[in-house]
Amino acid sequence: MTVVHITGARPNFPKAAPVIRALAARGLEQRLVHTGQHYDDKLSEIFFRELDLPRPDVNLGVGSGSHASQTAAVMIALEELFLASRPSLVVVYGDVNSTVAAAMVCAKIGVPLAHVEAGLRSFDLTMPEEINRKVTDALCDLALITSPEAWGHLAREGVADSKIHFVGNPMIDTLLGQLDRFDPAPVQAAHALTGPYAVATLHRPANVDDVASAQALIQAMHKAADVVPILIPLHPRGRARLMDLGFGDHAGIRVVDPLGYVEFMSLVRGSVAVVTDSGGVQEETTVLGVPCLTLRPNTERPITITSGTNKLVTAAALPDELRAVVEAGRPATWPVPPLWDGKAGERIAEVVVTWLAGRS
Repeated sequence: MTVVHITGARPNFPKAAPVIRALAARGLEQRLVHTGQHYDDKLSEIFFRELDLPRPDVNLGVGSGSHASQTAAVMIALEELFLASRPSLVVVYGDVNSTVAAAMVCAKIGVPLAHVEAGLRSFDLTMPEEINRKVTDALCDLALITSPEAWGHLAREGVADSKIHFVGNPMIDTLLGQLDRFDPAPVQAAHALTGPYAVATLHRPANVDDVASAQALIQAMHKAADVVPILIPLHPRGRARLMDLGFGDHAGIRVVDPLGYVEFMSLVRGSVAVVTDSGGVQEETTVLGVPCLTLRPNTERPITITSGTNKLVTAAALPDELRAVVEAGRPATWPVPPLWDGKAGERIAEVVVTWLAGRS
């Protein structure tokens, strides 16, 4: 019995780490495939060092490209790999192009598939990630869900109850396991942050691809930076466009290169608020109790709003919303979603081992 894990982009690594560790503790043979969808050190390599992930057995090195070319490159490479050495189960994570590519390859050659983070839905088909999620869930044999509402989404799409398992959120396993390392003070000093500050992450096509939308975003971020300085590790995607349009032309906007996991989470932990369009950051701030303002009209993680510190905002409303958050201060207590307790990796391992035993 061999389990193959597919990782490709930054969000995959903290989700995969606790699952790989829990399966290793049960003595299961595993292989780790890195598609190379993200290849910058701070988006990829640093996670293997900081999270004690095993080095990938295979790095496909597909690199960047359009959605079609990137997905096709991963499919071609994975088909060759799986036909040469057929896995007992392939585990994919999240909603990136590498995830849906692996799902389609497995479906076509008859290799069983488990999807960690199944059932999340924004109901916005203009998001490439939403398409990836829906296709992957339609093809998987094990739908491993992180929040209760995902069960209903999958059931409405015809996924059998027997395939669905509520296991919790393995990314939170990683966050809680590394919590003692998130010391804001030295990272704040390294970035010359001497008072209250916010952290931002922005990369969604709806925010950065269209010039008019990007200009509206920049105007809103400049007004928000009048409230409190904002440090933003700017993703390579869209960086040139934003900077060309004057994103960095404000004394309160501090643009830096992408940061490693521990450095970034340390800054988040010490911030007064986070402004983001990322899905994972909504979850991390929910557990840390950091107010999160999400610059999107929807979220596939509504539980971070009902059981967390997240709020959807428009660009126009952002400055006032940030001011209100800063004036209110960090909450003393806050709700956290069920099973976000640091034990999701162990529950996933139990599901996988039991399922494999049943097949054997």
